[in-house]
Amino acid sequence: MEFLSLLYAFSALYFIFTLWKRYDEKRDQQCYILDYQCHKPTDDRKLDTQYSGEIIKRTKNLGLLEYQFLLKAIVSSGIGEQTYAPRIMFDGRESYPTLEDSITEMEEFFHDSIQKVLDRQGLSPSQIDVLVVNVSMFASVPSLTSRIINHYKMREDIKVYNLSGMGCSASLISVGIVRSIFKSNKNIYALVVTSESLSPNWYTGNARSMILANCLFRSGGCAIILTNKRALKNQAMFKLNCLVRTHHGAKDESYGCCIQQEDEQGRLGFHLAKILPKAATRAFVDNLREISPKILPIRELVRFMLATLLRKLREKSSSSFKGLGTSPPKPVIDFKTGVDHFCIHTGGKAVIDGIGKSLGLTEHDLEPARMTLHRFGNTSASSLWYVLAYMEAKKRLKKGDTVLMISFGAGFKCNSCFLEVVRDLEDGNVWKEEIAMYPPKSLTNPFMEKFGWLQQEDPSTFKLEDFL
Repeated sequence: MEFLSLLYAFSALYFIFTLWKRYDEKRDQQCYILDYQCHKPTDDRKLDTQYSGEIIKRTKNLGLLEYQFLLKAIVSSGIGEQTYAPRIMFDGRESYPTLEDSITEMEEFFHDSIQKVLDRQGLSPSQIDVLVVNVSMFASVPSLTSRIINHYKMREDIKVYNLSGMGCSASLISVGIVRSIFKSNKNIYALVVTSESLSPNWYTGNARSMILANCLFRSGGCAIILTNKRALKNQAMFKLNCLVRTHHGAKDESYGCCIQQEDEQGRLGFHLAKILPKAATRAFVDNLREISPKILPIRELVRFMLATLLRKLREKSSSSFKGLGTSPPKPVIDFKTGVDHFCIHTGGKAVIDGIGKSLGLTEHDLEPARMTLHRFGNTSASSLWYVLAYMEAKKRLKKGDTVLMISFGAGFKCNSCFLEVVRDLEDGNVWKEEIAMYPPKSLTNPFMEKFGWLQQEDPSTFKLEDFL
């Protein structure tokens, strides 16, 4: 009898120990964002209206119809006058880039943002255990990760991942890689470096679907330090609660809507198809379908399910709806019941408007994305972090708040993640010196005022020489 009692007691203790061990291991697998630093290029790289016009005029293959198209696109883009371009644009050599141009553009960002975020955390480069770099449209040999390792003299056993071709959603893919590594490695630091190289990617042709990219993308980047060290959880800025990736590459329309290719004259560029909004919507809906149960309260999910069921029952039973040819309005999930802040990719004004309408967001919710697009433009994969920095500079992020980050990228992909704010945040990052000026009274850029006369020109009488 005593033996059985001991056996039961031992079994119970072993069961409790196993549960505690699994719980303890899970705590070591958490992913915390310790700090991040967005890149703010020097003022001599600012791209105002006047110089934007000079660059466009240097593209000799464009005619009046293309000028009118670009004017309409830039006026409605939501991009302001203080965005940044690579130095090659100011040297007038965008049509003839060299390898050194691309490397210099990247290293200027690397040496600025990485050093700042390491210094702020008091970390030595040798303490970094994992390095993930994502730059979609430039690959060098040695790789960009190797260049960083060489410059900062990092350890020989550092785990390295160099991503390319992932598009504007790449930074969350990089964070997802780090999260996976954290599950099998305790007490480590990771550095994620996210940017895009514009120097080698200026399109010199006249295909409308490809010259559009010349208007939208701007220089930028971000360096992010993450850790799973339990002792640092209270020093962290954010805790990653979940991350969802949706990939529609198997669908031909989605795959081809956003792709690097050559035009009919063999000029390399980035093609943005008319089907892009539709492909983005499909990916967005599928992504929300997966992440919603993970981030929303049960009461909201139950309310939505009951509302959907009731709508279906009414459609079947009510003859009045059939007679009128109408149906009850579709029930909509209220994401604001589980999300405090929305960090939206600055792919363009239409992207921000579309997400805002789909999620039922207010102008207050959309302000960070709109202001980031206006001030920094579409900085590709790093744009999310500029939006997050705006929220921080405005002192919106308080302990316990939640943030939903949403990004889109070629492939076609929609990636999202759900962050919890660990402590009150009010640093300014790149917005520190100018946050008081935002939002401005007007987001209207002066392109139409300066170049609006192009809309009145007649293609049959227009002379390029007069414009030049």
